Amino acid sequence: MNDALRAALSTVIDPELRRPITELGMVTDAELDGTTARVGIRLTIEGCPLKNTIQDDVREAARSVDGVETVEIDLGYMDAEARNRLRDQLGHTKTNPFADPANLTQVYAIVSGKGGVGKSTVTANIAASLASEGLSVGIVDADVHGFSIPGLLDITQPPTKLEDMILPPVVEVPASRRVATGQDDVPGSIRVISIGMFLEDNRPIAWRGPMLHRALEQFLTDVHFGDLDVLLLDLPPGTGDIAISMSQLVPNAGLVVVTTPQPAAVNVAERAGTMSLQTGQKVVGVVENMAAMVMPDGTRMEMFGSGGGAMLSERLGQALGAETPLLGSVPLDSALREGGDTGVPVVWSAPESPSARALSDVADGIRKQKRGLSGRRLPLDLG
Repeated sequence: MNDALRAALSTVIDPELRRPITELGMVTDAELDGTTARVGIRLTIEGCPLKNTIQDDVREAARSVDGVETVEIDLGYMDAEARNRLRDQLGHTKTNPFADPANLTQVYAIVSGKGGVGKSTVTANIAASLASEGLSVGIVDADVHGFSIPGLLDITQPPTKLEDMILPPVVEVPASRRVATGQDDVPGSIRVISIGMFLEDNRPIAWRGPMLHRALEQFLTDVHFGDLDVLLLDLPPGTGDIAISMSQLVPNAGLVVVTTPQPAAVNVAERAGTMSLQTGQKVVGVVENMAAMVMPDGTRMEMFGSGGGAMLSERLGQALGAETPLLGSVPLDSALREGGDTGVPVVWSAPESPSARALSDVADGIRKQKRGLSGRRLPLDLG
Protein backbone atom coordinates (compact mmCIF):
# COMPACT_ATOMS: atom_id res chain seq x y z
CA MET A 1 0.00 0.00 0.00
CA ASN A 2 1.05 3.58 -0.61
CA ASP A 3 2.06 5.08 2.74
CA ALA A 4 0.80 8.61 2.00
CA LEU A 5 -2.56 7.32 0.77
CA ARG A 6 -2.97 4.97 3.71
CA ALA A 7 -2.15 7.80 6.13
CA ALA A 8 -4.86 9.91 4.51
CA LEU A 9 -7.37 7.06 4.75
CA SER A 10 -6.59 6.68 8.46
CA THR A 11 -8.47 9.96 8.97
CA VAL A 12 -11.70 8.36 7.75
CA ILE A 13 -13.77 7.36 10.77
CA ASP A 14 -16.39 4.63 10.52
CA PRO A 15 -19.67 6.39 11.45
CA GLU A 16 -20.93 3.48 13.56
CA LEU A 17 -17.79 2.15 15.22
CA ARG A 18 -16.12 5.58 15.59
CA ARG A 19 -12.69 4.21 14.73
CA PRO A 20 -10.46 4.69 11.66
CA ILE A 21 -11.35 2.37 8.80
CA THR A 22 -7.68 1.42 8.51
CA GLU A 23 -7.79 -0.02 12.04
CA LEU A 24 -10.98 -1.96 11.35
CA GLY A 25 -9.61 -3.94 8.41
CA MET A 26 -11.90 -2.14 5.97
CA VAL A 27 -9.09 -0.98 3.64
CA THR A 28 -7.82 -3.80 1.43
CA ASP A 29 -5.87 -1.76 -1.10
CA ALA A 30 -4.49 1.79 -1.37
CA GLU A 31 -2.31 2.45 -4.42
CA LEU A 32 -1.38 5.44 -6.55
CA ASP A 33 -1.31 5.14 -10.34
CA GLY A 34 -0.16 8.48 -11.63
CA THR A 35 -2.86 10.96 -10.64
CA THR A 36 -5.36 8.19 -9.79
CA ALA A 37 -5.84 6.74 -6.32
CA ARG A 38 -7.20 3.20 -6.28
CA VAL A 39 -8.75 2.19 -2.95
CA GLY A 40 -10.25 -1.13 -1.95
CA ILE A 41 -12.94 -0.89 0.74
CA ARG A 42 -14.77 -3.74 2.46
CA LEU A 43 -17.89 -2.69 4.35
CA THR A 44 -19.15 -4.76 7.27
CA ILE A 45 -22.38 -5.92 5.63
CA GLU A 46 -24.23 -5.72 2.34
CA GLY A 47 -26.79 -2.97 2.36
CA CYS A 48 -24.72 -0.94 4.85
CA PRO A 49 -26.92 2.13 5.54
CA LEU A 50 -23.86 4.42 5.66
CA LYS A 51 -22.23 3.15 2.46
CA ASN A 52 -22.46 6.50 0.67
CA THR A 53 -21.10 8.41 3.66
CA ILE A 54 -18.05 6.15 3.86
CA GLN A 55 -17.41 6.37 0.11
CA ASP A 56 -17.66 10.17 0.16
CA ASP A 57 -15.25 10.39 3.11
CA VAL A 58 -12.79 8.03 1.38
CA ARG A 59 -12.84 10.12 -1.79
CA GLU A 60 -12.28 13.32 0.14
CA ALA A 61 -9.39 11.82 2.10
CA ALA A 62 -7.74 10.35 -1.00
CA ARG A 63 -7.97 13.65 -2.88
CA SER A 64 -6.05 15.32 -0.06
CA VAL A 65 -2.91 13.43 -1.15
CA ASP A 66 -0.58 15.51 -3.33
CA GLY A 67 -1.03 14.79 -7.02
CA VAL A 68 -4.31 12.86 -6.76
CA GLU A 69 -6.95 14.02 -9.22
CA THR A 70 -9.28 11.04 -9.46
CA VAL A 71 -10.29 8.31 -7.00
CA GLU A 72 -11.44 4.82 -7.95
CA ILE A 73 -13.08 2.76 -5.19
CA ASP A 74 -13.40 -1.00 -5.33
CA LEU A 75 -16.33 -1.52 -2.96
CA GLY A 76 -17.00 -4.92 -1.45
CA TYR A 77 -18.15 -6.54 1.78
CA MET A 78 -16.53 -8.53 4.56
CA ASP A 79 -17.09 -12.27 4.64
CA ALA A 80 -18.16 -14.07 7.82
CA GLU A 81 -14.55 -14.73 8.86
CA ALA A 82 -13.62 -11.05 8.54
CA ARG A 83 -16.70 -9.99 10.49
CA ASN A 84 -15.83 -12.42 13.28
CA ARG A 85 -12.30 -11.01 13.40
CA LEU A 86 -13.73 -7.51 13.63
CA ARG A 87 -16.07 -8.56 16.44
CA ASP A 88 -13.15 -10.07 18.34
CA GLN A 89 -11.07 -6.95 17.72
CA LEU A 90 -13.84 -4.82 19.21
CA GLY A 91 -13.82 -7.04 22.29
CA HIS A 92 -17.55 -7.78 22.15
CA THR A 93 -18.28 -10.67 24.50
CA LYS A 94 -22.11 -10.76 24.70
CA THR A 95 -22.00 -9.79 28.36
CA ASN A 96 -23.51 -6.78 30.09
CA PRO A 97 -20.53 -4.47 30.68
CA PHE A 98 -22.60 -1.96 32.65
CA ALA A 99 -23.26 -4.42 35.47
CA ASP A 100 -19.54 -4.56 36.27
CA PRO A 101 -18.72 -2.26 39.22
CA ALA A 102 -15.32 -1.62 37.60
CA ASN A 103 -16.90 -0.22 34.42
CA LEU A 104 -16.10 3.48 34.07
CA THR A 105 -19.31 4.45 32.27
CA GLN A 106 -21.62 6.60 34.39
CA VAL A 107 -25.14 5.18 34.11
CA TYR A 108 -28.30 7.13 34.88
CA ALA A 109 -31.91 5.97 34.68
CA ILE A 110 -34.34 8.78 33.86
CA VAL A 111 -37.55 7.90 35.70
CA SER A 112 -40.96 9.36 36.46
CA GLY A 113 -44.01 8.40 38.44
CA LYS A 114 -46.53 9.09 35.68
CA GLY A 115 -46.50 9.48 31.93
CA GLY A 116 -46.68 12.74 30.03
CA VAL A 117 -44.17 14.68 32.13
CA GLY A 118 -41.59 14.95 29.34
CA LYS A 119 -39.16 12.33 30.60
CA SER A 120 -37.99 11.28 27.13
CA THR A 121 -37.55 14.90 26.04
CA VAL A 122 -35.40 15.49 29.11
CA THR A 123 -33.37 12.36 28.30
CA ALA A 124 -32.74 13.38 24.69
CA ASN A 125 -31.64 16.88 25.66
CA ILE A 126 -29.37 15.72 28.48
CA ALA A 127 -27.70 13.38 25.98
CA ALA A 128 -27.35 16.15 23.40
CA SER A 129 -25.88 18.58 25.92
CA LEU A 130 -23.34 16.05 27.21
CA ALA A 131 -22.37 15.06 23.66
CA SER A 132 -21.78 18.72 22.81
CA GLU A 133 -19.14 18.74 25.55
CA GLY A 134 -17.26 16.00 23.69
CA LEU A 135 -18.62 13.02 25.65
CA SER A 136 -19.59 9.69 24.16
CA VAL A 137 -23.19 9.10 25.23
CA GLY A 138 -25.48 6.10 24.87
CA ILE A 139 -29.25 5.91 25.25
CA VAL A 140 -31.25 2.76 25.87
CA ASP A 141 -34.87 3.57 25.10
CA ALA A 142 -36.29 1.20 27.69
CA ASP A 143 -39.82 2.56 27.40
CA VAL A 144 -40.75 -0.41 25.23
CA HIS A 145 -44.47 0.31 25.11
CA GLY A 146 -44.10 4.07 24.65
CA PHE A 147 -40.77 4.50 22.85
CA SER A 148 -40.13 8.00 21.49
CA ILE A 149 -36.36 8.58 21.54
CA PRO A 150 -35.82 7.77 17.80
CA GLY A 151 -38.31 10.46 16.83
CA LEU A 152 -36.91 13.01 19.28
CA LEU A 153 -33.45 12.55 17.71
CA ASP A 154 -34.67 12.10 14.12
CA ILE A 155 -33.22 8.61 13.83
CA THR A 156 -34.46 6.73 10.76
CA GLN A 157 -31.41 4.51 10.22
CA PRO A 158 -31.85 0.93 11.50
CA PRO A 159 -29.21 -0.78 13.63
CA THR A 160 -26.56 -2.81 11.79
CA LYS A 161 -26.32 -6.51 12.63
CA LEU A 162 -22.75 -7.80 12.57
CA GLU A 163 -22.98 -11.55 13.17
CA ASP A 164 -24.37 -11.74 16.75
CA MET A 165 -23.50 -8.11 17.52
CA ILE A 166 -25.71 -5.06 16.95
CA LEU A 167 -24.24 -1.66 16.05
CA PRO A 168 -26.60 1.12 17.15
CA PRO A 169 -27.30 4.22 15.04
CA VAL A 170 -25.10 7.20 15.88
CA VAL A 171 -26.27 10.81 16.16
CA GLU A 172 -23.53 13.33 15.48
CA VAL A 173 -23.31 16.66 17.26
CA PRO A 174 -23.84 19.55 14.81
CA ALA A 175 -20.55 21.36 14.23
CA SER A 176 -22.07 24.63 15.45
CA ARG A 177 -22.98 23.07 18.79
CA ARG A 178 -19.62 21.50 19.66
CA VAL A 179 -18.00 23.07 22.68
CA ALA A 180 -14.24 23.59 22.33
CA THR A 181 -12.47 21.35 24.86
CA GLY A 182 -8.89 22.04 23.82
CA GLN A 183 -8.47 18.37 22.91
CA ASP A 184 -8.11 16.62 19.56
CA ASP A 185 -10.55 13.85 20.47
CA VAL A 186 -13.29 12.67 18.14
CA PRO A 187 -16.33 14.95 18.72
CA GLY A 188 -18.99 13.67 21.08
CA SER A 189 -21.84 11.57 19.76
CA ILE A 190 -24.98 9.73 20.85
CA ARG A 191 -25.54 6.01 20.23
CA VAL A 192 -29.17 4.94 20.54
CA ILE A 193 -31.02 1.63 20.71
CA SER A 194 -34.80 1.35 20.84
CA ILE A 195 -37.36 -1.35 20.14
CA GLY A 196 -38.91 1.11 17.70
CA MET A 197 -35.94 0.55 15.37
CA PHE A 198 -36.98 -3.06 14.86
CA LEU A 199 -40.60 -2.40 13.89
CA GLU A 200 -41.80 -1.91 10.34
CA ASP A 201 -44.79 0.17 11.34
CA ASN A 202 -46.35 1.82 14.37
CA ARG A 203 -47.97 -1.30 15.74
CA PRO A 204 -48.20 -1.69 19.54
CA ILE A 205 -45.88 -3.93 21.57
CA ALA A 206 -47.98 -6.44 23.51
CA TRP A 207 -45.31 -7.93 25.77
CA ARG A 208 -45.37 -8.95 29.40
CA GLY A 209 -42.69 -9.19 32.09
CA PRO A 210 -40.38 -12.02 30.89
CA MET A 211 -40.30 -10.80 27.29
CA LEU A 212 -39.63 -7.24 28.42
CA HIS A 213 -36.77 -8.39 30.62
CA ARG A 214 -35.22 -10.38 27.79
CA ALA A 215 -35.46 -7.46 25.36
CA LEU A 216 -33.73 -5.10 27.79
CA GLU A 217 -31.07 -7.69 28.54
CA GLN A 218 -30.34 -8.00 24.82
CA PHE A 219 -30.02 -4.22 24.52
CA LEU A 220 -27.24 -4.35 27.12
CA THR A 221 -25.48 -7.53 25.97
CA ASP A 222 -25.87 -7.68 22.17
CA VAL A 223 -25.52 -3.97 21.36
CA HIS A 224 -21.96 -2.73 20.93
CA PHE A 225 -21.92 0.78 22.38
CA GLY A 226 -18.14 1.02 22.48
CA ASP A 227 -16.48 3.06 25.19
CA LEU A 228 -19.15 5.32 26.66
CA ASP A 229 -18.68 8.16 29.09
CA VAL A 230 -22.38 8.20 30.00
CA LEU A 231 -25.28 5.79 29.43
CA LEU A 232 -28.83 7.08 29.88
CA LEU A 233 -31.75 4.69 30.38
CA ASP A 234 -35.10 6.17 29.40
CA LEU A 235 -37.45 4.13 31.59
CA PRO A 236 -41.24 3.95 31.31
CA PRO A 237 -43.25 5.71 34.01
CA GLY A 238 -44.01 3.94 37.27
CA THR A 239 -42.43 1.10 39.19
CA GLY A 240 -43.39 -1.89 37.07
CA ASP A 241 -41.58 -4.76 35.36
CA ILE A 242 -39.07 -2.69 33.39
CA ALA A 243 -38.01 -0.61 36.38
CA ILE A 244 -37.43 -3.78 38.38
CA SER A 245 -35.54 -5.44 35.51
CA MET A 246 -33.30 -2.42 35.05
CA SER A 247 -32.45 -2.32 38.75
CA GLN A 248 -31.26 -5.92 38.38
CA LEU A 249 -29.47 -5.50 35.06
CA VAL A 250 -27.77 -2.19 35.90
CA PRO A 251 -27.67 -2.05 39.71
CA ASN A 252 -25.14 0.79 39.75
CA ALA A 253 -27.37 3.20 37.83
CA GLY A 254 -28.21 6.50 39.50
CA LEU A 255 -31.80 7.73 39.27
CA VAL A 256 -32.93 11.10 37.91
CA VAL A 257 -36.59 11.68 38.80
CA VAL A 258 -38.67 13.86 36.46
CA THR A 259 -41.86 15.58 37.62
CA THR A 260 -44.04 18.56 36.80
CA PRO A 261 -44.83 21.32 39.34
CA GLN A 262 -48.29 19.85 39.91
CA PRO A 263 -48.77 18.24 43.36
CA ALA A 264 -50.52 15.23 41.79
CA ALA A 265 -47.38 14.52 39.71
CA VAL A 266 -45.11 15.06 42.71
CA ASN A 267 -46.98 12.48 44.80
CA VAL A 268 -46.57 9.83 42.11
CA ALA A 269 -42.95 10.78 41.37
CA GLU A 270 -42.11 10.38 45.04
CA ARG A 271 -43.03 6.71 44.81
CA ALA A 272 -40.73 6.25 41.81
CA GLY A 273 -37.88 7.83 43.77
CA THR A 274 -38.38 5.95 47.00
CA MET A 275 -38.30 2.66 45.11
CA SER A 276 -34.53 3.14 45.37
CA LEU A 277 -34.84 2.07 49.01
CA GLN A 278 -35.70 -1.41 47.71
CA THR A 279 -33.27 -1.52 44.78
CA GLY A 280 -30.30 0.04 46.59
CA GLN A 281 -29.79 2.64 43.87
CA LYS A 282 -28.98 6.30 44.44
CA VAL A 283 -31.28 9.16 43.48
CA VAL A 284 -28.92 11.79 42.09
CA GLY A 285 -31.50 14.51 41.67
CA VAL A 286 -34.86 15.85 40.52
CA VAL A 287 -35.84 17.62 37.30
CA GLU A 288 -38.95 19.79 37.24
CA ASN A 289 -40.40 19.99 33.74
CA MET A 290 -43.23 22.22 32.45
CA ALA A 291 -42.48 24.99 34.92
CA ALA A 292 -43.77 28.55 34.52
CA MET A 293 -43.76 29.93 30.97
CA VAL A 294 -42.27 33.39 30.49
CA MET A 295 -44.73 35.45 28.43
CA PRO A 296 -43.71 38.10 25.85
CA ASP A 297 -44.46 40.89 28.37
CA GLY A 298 -42.19 39.25 30.96
CA THR A 299 -44.94 37.86 33.16
CA ARG A 300 -44.98 34.20 34.14
CA MET A 301 -47.81 31.76 33.46
CA GLU A 302 -47.87 28.77 35.81
CA MET A 303 -49.91 26.30 33.77
CA PHE A 304 -49.17 23.40 36.16
CA GLY A 305 -48.63 25.28 39.40
CA SER A 306 -45.28 25.92 41.01
CA GLY A 307 -42.83 24.51 43.50
CA GLY A 308 -43.32 20.83 42.69
CA GLY A 309 -39.67 20.17 41.94
CA ALA A 310 -38.47 21.72 45.19
CA MET A 311 -41.19 19.86 47.09
CA LEU A 312 -40.15 16.52 45.57
CA SER A 313 -36.48 17.25 46.26
CA GLU A 314 -37.25 17.91 49.93
CA ARG A 315 -39.51 14.88 50.33
CA LEU A 316 -37.03 12.48 48.73
CA GLY A 317 -34.21 13.92 50.79
CA GLN A 318 -36.15 13.18 53.96
CA ALA A 319 -37.32 9.73 52.85
CA LEU A 320 -33.91 8.62 51.61
CA GLY A 321 -31.83 10.30 54.27
CA ALA A 322 -29.56 11.86 51.66
CA GLU A 323 -29.37 15.14 49.79
CA THR A 324 -31.51 14.99 46.63
CA PRO A 325 -30.89 18.22 44.73
CA LEU A 326 -33.21 19.94 42.30
CA LEU A 327 -31.04 19.73 39.18
CA GLY A 328 -33.15 22.17 37.20
CA SER A 329 -36.57 23.64 36.50
CA VAL A 330 -37.42 23.53 32.79
CA PRO A 331 -40.04 26.09 31.71
CA LEU A 332 -42.80 25.51 29.19
CA ASP A 333 -41.30 26.74 25.94
CA SER A 334 -42.48 26.48 22.33
CA ALA A 335 -38.86 25.98 21.24
CA LEU A 336 -38.70 22.79 23.31
CA ARG A 337 -41.81 21.41 21.62
CA GLU A 338 -40.58 22.43 18.16
CA GLY A 339 -37.25 20.72 18.77
CA GLY A 340 -39.02 17.50 19.69
CA ASP A 341 -41.23 17.66 16.60
CA THR A 342 -38.29 18.18 14.23
CA GLY A 343 -36.00 15.68 15.93
CA VAL A 344 -33.40 18.28 16.91
CA PRO A 345 -33.02 18.71 20.70
CA VAL A 346 -33.64 22.26 21.84
CA VAL A 347 -30.12 22.50 23.31
CA TRP A 348 -28.98 22.30 19.66
CA SER A 349 -31.83 24.01 17.80
CA ALA A 350 -32.35 26.98 20.16
CA PRO A 351 -29.51 26.95 22.71
CA GLU A 352 -30.35 30.42 24.07
CA SER A 353 -33.98 29.59 24.79
CA PRO A 354 -35.10 29.34 28.46
CA SER A 355 -35.72 25.60 28.21
CA ALA A 356 -32.34 24.92 26.56
CA ARG A 357 -30.48 26.83 29.25
CA ALA A 358 -32.33 24.95 31.99
CA LEU A 359 -31.68 21.56 30.38
CA SER A 360 -28.00 22.40 29.92
CA ASP A 361 -27.85 23.16 33.65
CA VAL A 362 -29.39 19.74 34.34
CA ALA A 363 -26.75 18.07 32.16
CA ASP A 364 -24.01 19.99 33.97
CA GLY A 365 -25.37 18.79 37.31
CA ILE A 366 -25.31 15.20 36.12
CA ARG A 367 -21.82 15.53 34.67
CA LYS A 368 -20.50 16.74 38.02
CA GLN A 369 -21.65 13.56 39.76
CA LYS A 370 -18.73 11.58 41.11
CA ARG A 371 -18.55 7.82 41.14
CA GLY A 372 -17.62 6.12 44.37
CA LEU A 373 -14.77 3.63 44.54
CA SER A 374 -16.82 0.82 46.03
CA GLY A 375 -16.37 -2.33 43.98
CA ARG A 376 -13.76 -0.73 41.71
CA ARG A 377 -10.44 -2.41 40.96
CA LEU A 378 -7.66 0.12 41.50
CA PRO A 379 -4.30 -0.06 39.66
CA LEU A 380 -2.15 -0.06 42.78
CA ASP A 381 1.45 -1.24 42.71
CA LEU A 382 2.40 -2.33 46.21
CA GLY A 383 5.69 -3.88 45.18
